[in-house]
Amino acid sequence: MKTRRSLACLLFALSVASAGASAQVVVVVGAKSAISPMSKEQLTAAFMGKIAGIEPVDLLEDNPVREHFYAKDIGKSASQIKSHWAKLSFTGKGAPPKEYPSSAEVKKALAENLYAIGYIEKAAVDASVKIVYEGR
Repeated sequence: MKTRRSLACLLFALSVASAGASAQVVVVVGAKSAISPMSKEQLTAAFMGKIAGIEPVDLLEDNPVREHFYAKDIGKSASQIKSHWAKLSFTGKGAPPKEYPSSAEVKKALAENLYAIGYIEKAAVDASVKIVYEGR
């Protein structure tokens, strides 16, 4: 009985995680931001801290949308991203993006900073943000 319950819980957790990972992810900025639509190359440069004047924001490290975004749109694993930002921090060339627990918090941060850029599930897009890149 205990094994069945554990298996059911595991299957439920996997289905929730895969649902989050399969959601369409879009890159957004605040509705009043001057940042315009981006190419994949520009997007990658922005999220790797290589474009002055653009401040990327992240979802928390364990969020499946974050994993999806970096793997599919940036082409890097979570460990590669962490290593990249650690190197920039150590050399004084940049600080890692601020992390937020939800798409709602990302949208709030974007509304407060015209230079910020983030990613959220497409279903979470509303009038407070505008899409600058639609990923895979």
